[in-house]
Amino acid sequence: MAVTDALAALPSHLRKRLAQMLDSGSLAAPYSSGAVLTALGHQDAAVLSALRHLAELGVTNRGAAAWIRALDKSVAPAQKPDLVWSGPEVSGLHARDTRRVYEELFASAKRSLWAVSYAYFDGPRVFEQLAQRMEEVPELKVTLLLNIHRGYREKTNADHLVHRFAEQFWKKDWPGKVRPAVFYDPRSVDPEVPGVLHAKAVVADEESVFITSANFTSAALDHNIELGLLVRYRPLALSVVTHLQGLIDRGMLRALPG
Repeated sequence: MAVTDALAALPSHLRKRLAQMLDSGSLAAPYSSGAVLTALGHQDAAVLSALRHLAELGVTNRGAAAWIRALDKSVAPAQKPDLVWSGPEVSGLHARDTRRVYEELFASAKRSLWAVSYAYFDGPRVFEQLAQRMEEVPELKVTLLLNIHRGYREKTNADHLVHRFAEQFWKKDWPGKVRPAVFYDPRSVDPEVPGVLHAKAVVADEESVFITSANFTSAALDHNIELGLLVRYRPLALSVVTHLQGLIDRGMLRALPG
């Protein structure tokens, strides 16, 4: 039971990494704390003990890999969310890196990707990977929901703000030839109606959903203390997409002019 508990407690991506390293021989019996550190990125005495126990039972490296993959599938329906942080690392914490999670979702989407952010800086860099993915996978449908910021006490006409943002986005910020669908919250440019699009989330292929406090900015991805959860659960992912699509269908989010 202790073997199962130690490995079942790991996030799915770490179980998969262990299995890959066991298959390749880069992680092999007799297992050492240094080898586990290399595999997991931190020390984990329970995992080391579990691997050593499998070896004592006569389980080969490849046999351990197959067993770990079977365990991963068995716990997948009840898989806990991956904890995702930006900022200073804490030793011993099983957590993902915010930038890596964004990159992973952008690079792996095959059918659809929804991305929501209150703010972004350096558009060509932020959207480069996503734009490249759209060119590599023509059937990929990307929908971006972005906030248009009205400055404090700014008196600019709402339509002018929208068109100024659109011109900046399409000419300077979006680096690809294939365009995503882009929507904004009209309340953000209306000085008489309170409310902005403040959510930060990504949904990939209606299978994985990442909810985070981090915007598409280098500060949020690399320096700020930001917290999020990555959940691979289709019903939840579908509910987020359904809600966002509902806001579009009801006219509460509007298409950015091309």
